[in-house]
Amino acid sequence: MTEPDSSSALPSAAAPAAPAAPADSSGAGSFGAVFLTTFTTVFLAELGDKTQLAALLLSAESGRPVIVFIGASLALISSSLVGVLLGRWLSRVLPPQQLERLAGILMIALGLWLGRQAAMTMLPLA
Repeated sequence: MTEPDSSSALPSAAAPAAPAAPADSSGAGSFGAVFLTTFTTVFLAELGDKTQLAALLLSAESGRPVIVFIGASLALISSSLVGVLLGRWLSRVLPPQQLERLAGILMIALGLWLGRQAAMTMLPLA
């Protein structure tokens, strides 16, 4: 028999029997690689974050950790959805290099703004 057409498969795909990628896939990586990278990045970024500290305090104050977990989880899912949808739209209107540059500038600006806020809190003007 003839082999299936591999023109839609990723160049780095090692398994020829794997199903073809969905039509809207950009070929950026396999499901497992993207999932693991996303999970690890978000998990490590959220450790010790304001969100985690807020959930800790709300759980301790309310004595209802399951409800706090559900509320915090739904909030994180909702805010992640906004980021994913915005990222999807931006990837269609901006070239990748420009998108990376914009993300870097936004991260630097956010860091400077948060640093300024922290400095203003620690060193109040008299």
